[in-house]
Amino acid sequence: MPGRSAAPPGSALGRPPVGLVVAGAVAGVLLILPLVTLVLATPWSEFAAQLGSPAVADALRITALASSVTVLACLVLGTPLAWLLARVTFPGRSLLRAAVTVPLVLPPVVAGVALVTAFGRTGLIGAPLRDVGIVLPYTTTAVVIAHTFVSMPFYVLSVEGALRTNGEQYDVVAATLGATRWTTFWRITMPLAWPGILAGAMLAWARSLGEFGATITFAGNYPGTTQTMPSLIYTALQSDPAVARTLSMILLVVSLVILGMLRNRWLTSP
Repeated sequence: MPGRSAAPPGSALGRPPVGLVVAGAVAGVLLILPLVTLVLATPWSEFAAQLGSPAVADALRITALASSVTVLACLVLGTPLAWLLARVTFPGRSLLRAAVTVPLVLPPVVAGVALVTAFGRTGLIGAPLRDVGIVLPYTTTAVVIAHTFVSMPFYVLSVEGALRTNGEQYDVVAATLGATRWTTFWRITMPLAWPGILAGAMLAWARSLGEFGATITFAGNYPGTTQTMPSLIYTALQSDPAVARTLSMILLVVSLVILGMLRNRWLTSP
């Protein structure tokens, strides 16, 4: 009726059940409280000094390098894999998709052991490489391999989802107009999938920043060579918890920045 204000959305459904409200509130506290306590417990007076220390500088450098190369590897290798899963029908596609998702649920230490069995000094690939003078474990390259192994599934699934959402109709139209599949991939498919590619790249980067278990198992924890920020935090926690909290805040800030960059994809209400 004219003059009557619109009722709030969902008001016709009645009050939310108390049990759901209480459970949701407990979940929210469980997720938010540790972050708040970390911020409050951080010795902010030492933040700048810790950020400029040589150990932190080396760990940040290795972490940034590994994360950047990981994203590049995902773009170069993960994009074709996502396209194959979304656009090409071949025997074993479902099995391949299942294998791609395994690192998502694989315990990090198990992922590290798997990398050792493949790329270690006596591994399936590592042994022939060792014979020609290439040793991967406990090197910066091993850090990149470990980060890529655990991060690429996030990228592949994000890009595959974007490709499936867009469908193949534009590819079909391009083909009927004489475009080759390669031309269609670059001129049609990739531009349409760009939001998924960007989101997948950010997810892979974020996962790489926080990687610890597989890295320390396969690459070790050597300062200046394989020690990333999570590894440095783990080491500092055993000797100086205050320093560990300061270092943790650095990664928390980076995580918040990444979340802010992805806000339009996941945080915007429909």
